[in-house]
This record gives sequence, C-alpha cells and structure tokens, in this order.
Amino acid sequence: MSRIEKQPVVIPEAVEANIVDSDNLFRVKGPKGELSLDLINDISVAIEDGSVSVSSDGKSRFSKAAAGTFRSLIQNMVIGVTEGYVKELELIGVGYRAKSQGKTLNLTLGFSHPVNYEIPEGIEVSTPSQTEITIAGIDKQKVGQVAAELRAIRPPEPYKGKGVRYKGEQITLKETKKAV
Repeated sequence: MSRIEKQPVVIPEAVEANIVDSDNLFRVKGPKGELSLDLINDISVAIEDGSVSVSSDGKSRFSKAAAGTFRSLIQNMVIGVTEGYVKELELIGVGYRAKSQGKTLNLTLGFSHPVNYEIPEGIEVSTPSQTEITIAGIDKQKVGQVAAELRAIRPPEPYKGKGVRYKGEQITLKETKKAV
C-alpha cells in the first residue's frame, strides 16, 4: 500500500461524489462544475462518512502505484470543482502582446504572423494586461496542458529571456560569446 493511497480524500459539504458501477466511473459534482474519471479494475474506491478511500485489489506493483495515482486524481477533482485551478503566464519581449477574443487567444510574439490559439472547452482565458495571460478551469490537467501549449509557442530563450513564461519562473541566462 502506497503512502498516498492510505490517506482518505475528504469531500466538502458542497460536493457530491458517486460511483457508477455499470460504467466503472467516478463522478464529482460541485459548485464550479462536474468531472468524471474512468476507474480501472485493479483498484477499488469506496465512499463513506464524507470521505473517499482508494485501495489496490492486487498484489502487483502496478496496482499499488495505480491506487496512489487515482487517489491523487480524485483529490484534484474535488479541489477543481470547489476552488478551481489557475495558471498565469507572462510575455517578456518588445512588442509581445496577447488579446482574448471569445474562444480565441490572439498572440503577437515576434513572428511574421499573429498566432491564433483556439481555447478548448472548459477553459477560461483572460488577459488582464497585454503581457499577462490567466488560464482558469476545473480540470487541473487541462489547465496545465493549455499553459504548456501556450508556453511552447515561444519558450523563453536563454540569452535575453524573451518569450512566454510562467509567472514567477526563473530563467538562467547564458553569457554571450566574447570577441577575443
């Protein structure tokens, strides 16, 4: 039994959790929305006294590791439907701008053309200023994936630090070549 697996997930009052046995599906519904998770056969999930406990059915290393993973996924779902997740990006560079228009994020990142990023369903993107992007949603994986895709469009370069970076991210700058 993994250490993470042993800890129960506490379900707040405003959250409703249930297991659909026919589909082997775990559902969480809260004030911000609803999420579901497909369960595997190697683990068992039980809801009792306002908490969820996950345990491994088999003796294999995979089932023990999967139980800890699924416990963390369930914890992330409960936090997502109650509080939500937010990632913040900042644009560093002269002329780098972002503008949110409906379901499209327009980016000007020093390319010869503007970049239009289609925002996926369930994700809210806002631009408090031209050089800041705020990504919010209830699914931790989706929020992180969108942030990573936006950062990958123009990652910070190591000489001047220009590009898209997470807020507070430290970039180690390299020294330029020196003429002898």
